Amino acid sequence: MEGGSDKVVETVIAGSYVEMETDGKPTTYKTRLSKFLWDGGSVYDAWFSCASNQVAQVLLTLPYSFSQLGMLSGICFQLFYGLLGSWTAYLISVLYVEYRTRKEREKVDFRNHVIQWFEVLDGLLGKHWRNVGLAFNCTFLLFGSVIQLIACASNIYYINDNLDKRTWTYIFGACCATTVFVPSFKNYRIWSFLGLIMTTYTSWYLTIASLLHGQVQDVKHSGPTKMVLYFTGATNILYTFGGHAVTVEIMHAMWKPQKFKAIYLMATLYVLTLTLPSAISVYWAFGDLLLNHSNAFALLPKSPLRDMAVVLMLIHQFITFGFACTPLYFVWEKAIGMHEYKSLCKRAAARLPVVIPIWFLAIIFPFFGPINSTVGSLLVSFTVYIIPSLAHILVFRSAAARENAVEPPPKFLGRWAGVYSINVFVVVWVFIVGFGFGGWASVINFVHQIDTFGLFTKCYQCPPPGGPLPPSPPPMAHHFLNSSFAAPPSHHHGVHLHRQ
Repeated sequence: MEGGSDKVVETVIAGSYVEMETDGKPTTYKTRLSKFLWDGGSVYDAWFSCASNQVAQVLLTLPYSFSQLGMLSGICFQLFYGLLGSWTAYLISVLYVEYRTRKEREKVDFRNHVIQWFEVLDGLLGKHWRNVGLAFNCTFLLFGSVIQLIACASNIYYINDNLDKRTWTYIFGACCATTVFVPSFKNYRIWSFLGLIMTTYTSWYLTIASLLHGQVQDVKHSGPTKMVLYFTGATNILYTFGGHAVTVEIMHAMWKPQKFKAIYLMATLYVLTLTLPSAISVYWAFGDLLLNHSNAFALLPKSPLRDMAVVLMLIHQFITFGFACTPLYFVWEKAIGMHEYKSLCKRAAARLPVVIPIWFLAIIFPFFGPINSTVGSLLVSFTVYIIPSLAHILVFRSAAARENAVEPPPKFLGRWAGVYSINVFVVVWVFIVGFGFGGWASVINFVHQIDTFGLFTKCYQCPPPGGPLPPSPPPMAHHFLNSSFAAPPSHHHGVHLHRQ
């Protein structure tokens, strides 16, 4: 009983450094304002970070996935992978608290050190697990940043097509490099809040605009038609709900990280209110046209409302680039011995080399949409589904480890036997369906994009000048479209694609 009480005390201590550091310090208006905008470590901050980070540019590619999967499969996969993603985020949070508590019992001080997932694996399972976790996590976050950069260029093109997408990638690469000045996740407080408002607006714009537009003439909803397309779409949804490669860093930014357990599930439930209505509505309106338009903005008429959604998504992608890249900055700082430097300018200068390969990869592989599925199947499947599930099984494989666990499983999950069964199911399902079938389908689709457009393509999926108009909407929508949206320009809507 005495050991259990010590464990509780130590768990409560975890994450209380901010309170210790600020205890007794006088607060001024300036420090209060700075803390309000800049210094976030509450449960609400973590929820905003998770919800804002989980769905960004993928919101625009989910209708494309629905055209590959069909309506029913698209809805089912979103619900299923949303639940699966929340489960593995819970496992990561349990392992983080376990690792941190063990280290704090050894009097390790984390005040100037951000704990990362590979360090959790190292402390609990050894260096081989650390190396595997580091390789998968860094590669996923690298390509996650690449995808945000590609999305910026893809979106701005629908406002200004005077420049090709490759040129826009150069410009936004330089803009996104400014994220080197954001020290850590707790400093994204106001940006996480604004980011969620931006994705909420965009989601409901897509939903309402598609419903007002109505179905295009002779619309077809033929999905699923090919196995390759089916599993490509499924792995894009796997990628959507696998955004918790930064879970540990978000937890570490919290004042009380043990409160994180249910946050990711709550964030996922909110995200589903954004992803489901928008994907369903856009697919209902445009059907199989989406198979050649991986960005949902491509099919909606140009209007001030659409332009606002594009601008908001651009800002949000800038924020999400920071979310994906910040853990890479930490890894790089630790590798060169600058992680515990207090000088922000020195750390920012040291971080810049991380942005260069991201910029370069975004120019080589500008395949907005297909790249999501490829990253989802080959990287997300292991990084945020298989590795956390296997790690949880191995960390608590002994009776002693289960007895001394800081966060034992709740009764409604069936205690240890129930958790073990769920973990085995996650590993088997994601390995066979996500990595196996999904990897096969995504790589075939990705290679097809390279064969069709080529590497370093200047303008991926850009219609030729004077391309054909899309089928006109039914008459019942005509009045709404004229009052709410401008007529669609012909050069944005050609179904045929060209290579530049």
